[in-house]
Amino acid sequence: MYSDNRTTFVGADRALQQAYKAALQDPNFLNLTASDNVTWNFLPPSAPHFGGLWEAGVRSVKIHLRRVLGPHMLTFEEFSTLLCRIEACLNSRPIVPLSDTLDDYECLTPGHFLVGSALTVNPEPFLLNLNENRLSRWQLVRHITERFWKLWSNDYVNTLQQRAKWRKEKSQITLGQLVLLRHPTLPPCKWELSRMTHCHPGSDGFTRVVTVKTATSEYRRPIVKLCVLPVNSEATSN
Repeated sequence: MYSDNRTTFVGADRALQQAYKAALQDPNFLNLTASDNVTWNFLPPSAPHFGGLWEAGVRSVKIHLRRVLGPHMLTFEEFSTLLCRIEACLNSRPIVPLSDTLDDYECLTPGHFLVGSALTVNPEPFLLNLNENRLSRWQLVRHITERFWKLWSNDYVNTLQQRAKWRKEKSQITLGQLVLLRHPTLPPCKWELSRMTHCHPGSDGFTRVVTVKTATSEYRRPIVKLCVLPVNSEATSN
């Protein structure tokens, strides 16, 4: 396990080590933990950039959370609820398809590693078109969540579409590949996934328009509205 060098984590590690040494007297405990080999690795002090990927996620949350909170003062319970809903948004993002079957639109998400399945949320009325002074406290938490989702999901999709300067020809999206369809009006934790069924190349032979099929419908979209999933993007570039 990896974490930064905060005193909370260091203290927790010390307490766990003491509890572990005390439990070594139990033979049943030894049998259960013989194959675990769990160690706690700390980053150097004052070096959060060593955290890499997870620190980038923390930074993304902090930036957008400051923007959407603004002058609002939340209670401890309200803020805890807001963070749980934001956590669900981040852990709902698609990573890689679960299978190559053309009729399968399911993908692996961070939520699968946490609860064993994709995270689900109850359908809720859209609140962004309402004035904040008309909202109850619970509606305010949902309103802030929707604002965070709109900012963060748009920022995340933009990172999936980043392209360096084209000095050589890039590989194109292949038929049947599972891609993310840009949809700015989806509610929190909802992503529209589709598979490309037809290409419509231009006169120069390059494809700029494709036909994609979702679980419920079929669309004709420009490829700038499609995002390759992160793991697929890395495999394609390599």
